[in-house]
Amino acid sequence: MTYVIAEPCVDIMDKACIEECPVDCIYQGTNMLYIQPDECVDCGACEPACPVEAIFFESDLPEEWNEYTTINANFFENLGSPGGAAKLGAGSLST
Repeated sequence: MTYVIAEPCVDIMDKACIEECPVDCIYQGTNMLYIQPDECVDCGACEPACPVEAIFFESDLPEEWNEYTTINANFFENLGSPGGAAKLGAGSLST
């Protein structure tokens, strides 16, 4: 299990969660942010930092946003686990 960023983040990307993440596992795509599930340590620091309440523990994800678990996983399908979002920088990824 890991944390998932859902629909409230689409086109918002406040990035307060990125500042709180101690392991740098939140990546910026074209129109939303994504949590790399293999890098996430499930600390939960990102969840209260999100001003639009878009971050959920996977088992707590509202049913209407279940698709975001797959959307998040698909984002990392080709990217894999780069070992930290800062290494890639914003704008180097696409959704």
